[in-house]
Amino acid sequence: MLVSVRLTGMITAVDAHAGGEPGRVIVGGVLDVPGATMFEKRLYLEQHADGLRKRMLREPRGYPGLCCNLILPPTRPEADAGFVIMEQTDYPPMSGSNTICVTTVLLETGMVPMREPRTELTLEAPAGLIKVTAECSNGKVRSVTFRNVPAFAVHLDATLEVSRLGTFTVDVAYGGMFYVIADAASFGLRLVPEEGREIVRIGEMIKAAAREQLPVSYPETPDVAGYSVAQLSGPAHGAHADMRNAVVISTGAFDWDKPDTWTGALDRSACGTGTCARMATLHARGKLPLGQPFRHESILGTIFTGCLDSATTVGQYQAVVPTITGSAYITGISQYVVDAEDPFPEGFTVGDLWPA
Repeated sequence: MLVSVRLTGMITAVDAHAGGEPGRVIVGGVLDVPGATMFEKRLYLEQHADGLRKRMLREPRGYPGLCCNLILPPTRPEADAGFVIMEQTDYPPMSGSNTICVTTVLLETGMVPMREPRTELTLEAPAGLIKVTAECSNGKVRSVTFRNVPAFAVHLDATLEVSRLGTFTVDVAYGGMFYVIADAASFGLRLVPEEGREIVRIGEMIKAAAREQLPVSYPETPDVAGYSVAQLSGPAHGAHADMRNAVVISTGAFDWDKPDTWTGALDRSACGTGTCARMATLHARGKLPLGQPFRHESILGTIFTGCLDSATTVGQYQAVVPTITGSAYITGISQYVVDAEDPFPEGFTVGDLWPA
């Protein structure tokens, strides 16, 4: 293929989705980034090379609901591959739907050998080593089960005063990132697609209040702190699931005095780390024992199945080790470039879809 010398920075990416949540996977164009661990590589990208995230997630190459993952050589000998997760406002240490997408892409493109009927591999995320089992047949990854980092509840039934909405009780839990979790019925929500705009508005307001009133940081890694996600939780919409949820992901800064900045995007999937956080709160209340499957449905009705494998501790918190099972589907393979005269090498945002 002939490529003009005017085009630089060619990135090869495989697009996929897990439960409806899009997860772009960069498989070529970036050999490596500095850092002795995947967490240090995450920090390097965030502090010194954030242009890659902006280029791949903002328009014209991206859109507000998109996530992206950069495949890198692992820093741990027991890992088969490493990856760094990039979202619209930050670099989460862990993500369930992205892990499922990354695993599917690695195996279905042959970057990691597929063994049928079951492939076991280890991925190195910024949060740590993730053990993965993929059920495979006829060259297709049918399902992915990963053993997540420990999840734990920080607050149960904490009081949160949300300006313009009122006073509510919320849970706060870690499932790979910190979640503030509220009851959807308290806001008159059923968690259906038609409520998407209202769910996002309420989720952003809950997050902003939680940042002020319920600050959080990871006991062993203080750099992992604060909220970029909120979860509204409710009953399942049928016997096929145990609960339903909608997770709101920030797409820009939030300003109480500027309602037009209250924008975000819904996780289209049941959210892997959000499911882990929800299971941690249920276990802390004695409502979900170890070893019992937990079927969590998304706003689209897609399912991630979680299970609590064992109990442990993280700092001062009682924690659980969760697994998540879901499936991903490849939707396309693309090469992205930057024209030498392109006025938007790192993309752009416009107020019709993004924060003004």
